[in-house]
Amino acid sequence: MSRLDEFRLPDLGEGLTEAELVSWAVAVGDTVELNAVIAEVETAKALVELPSPFAGVVREVLVQPGETVPVGTPIIRVETAGDDAPARDPVLVGYGPAAPAASRRRRPPSNGSRAPRVRPGAVHARRGADDARETRTPIRGVRRQTAAAMVASATTAPHVTEFLTVDVTESMELLRRLRTSAAFDGLHLTPLTLVAKTLLSSLRAHPTLNSSWDEDAQQIVTKHYVNLGIATATERGLLVPNVKDADRLPMPDLCRAIGALGDTARAGRATPEDLTGGTITITNVGVYGIDTGTPILNPGEAAILALGAIARRPWVDGDEIVARDVTTLSVTVDHRLVDGEQASKFLADLGAMLTDPVPALLALI
Repeated sequence: MSRLDEFRLPDLGEGLTEAELVSWAVAVGDTVELNAVIAEVETAKALVELPSPFAGVVREVLVQPGETVPVGTPIIRVETAGDDAPARDPVLVGYGPAAPAASRRRRPPSNGSRAPRVRPGAVHARRGADDARETRTPIRGVRRQTAAAMVASATTAPHVTEFLTVDVTESMELLRRLRTSAAFDGLHLTPLTLVAKTLLSSLRAHPTLNSSWDEDAQQIVTKHYVNLGIATATERGLLVPNVKDADRLPMPDLCRAIGALGDTARAGRATPEDLTGGTITITNVGVYGIDTGTPILNPGEAAILALGAIARRPWVDGDEIVARDVTTLSVTVDHRLVDGEQASKFLADLGAMLTDPVPALLALI
C-alpha cells in the first residue's frame, strides 16, 4: 500500500535556523530515487543541495522558489511504496521541529513561476518606472549574515589597526623562481600564497593573534592550530572560507587549498564547514589596486591581515633612491586579546620575512 510522505526542511547545522528555496530539480509527477537531489536551498552561509529521503513519485510541492522558511517546514510530499521507513542517512539529515507556514518570508515575485535571484548590490528599476530614482534590494542570505556579523564584531571587539609599508622585491623574485620549479607545476602561485605562508610562520612567535575571547567562560582561548580564512568576493557577497590546519601544510598544498576554496566559494558551493571555525583571516585588497585598508575582524577571531597592492615604487636604499616592489600591510586586532606591542612585533616580523624571505621560508616550502 502506498502512502504520502512529507519531507521537512532539514537541520542544516552550524546554528542555521532557516533557508531560502532557490530551485526545484523535480516537479509534480516526477519519479525520484532515494538520495537524488531534489532542490537547492540558500542559507546565510552557503548553497546546499537537498537529497530526497524517499523513493517515489512527487505529489505536491509546498514551498516555491524565493520563499524563506524555518527548519522543520514541510517542503514537498512524495508518494512512496509505504513499506520502507524514511531514510535517516542522506547527505543532509534531521527534520527539525515543525514550523508554522505563517513564518515564511517571500521575496517580490516575478512575472514567471519562479522568483528571480537578486544578487547583493544588483540594480533593478521598479517595473514600469523608466525614471526610477532608487532601487530596493531585499536584505537576505549572505548579505544579511555579513551585515549582522560585522555589526556584532565592530560593537563587541575594540578594533585597533596598524600599518607597515614593506619592500617585497625579494619576495617577488622568490615567487618567480618557485613558479618554474617542479613542486609548483600547474599551480597558480600568487603573492597571497607567499604572504599566507609567512603569516603562518609568524604566528608561532605571536600566538595571541590566533586566539579568541570566550565571554561566557571569561577565558582567552589560544588555538594551537590555524584555520586560515581567505576573504573572498562572490556573487552572493563576501564569504570567508578557511583552510583547515593550514599551518601543517607545505606551501604547494597550501597553494592548492587556497585556490580550491576560492573556486568553490565563487561557484556558490562553499559548505557551512568551509565557512566556520576560522582562527585568523587574510583579505587581499591589493587585487583591486588598493594600497591598504582597515578591515573589520571576522567574529570570534583576534586578527585580520590586509594585503595591499604590490607596485613598483621609489624606495630609499641608503643614500640612493631605487625602484623596488613595495606593498603596504595592515593588521586589525581585537585589543582585548592583542596589545599594541604584540600587534606591532607581529607586523614587523611579518614585514621582515617578506623583505628577506629566503631564510625564513625555504625550510617551509
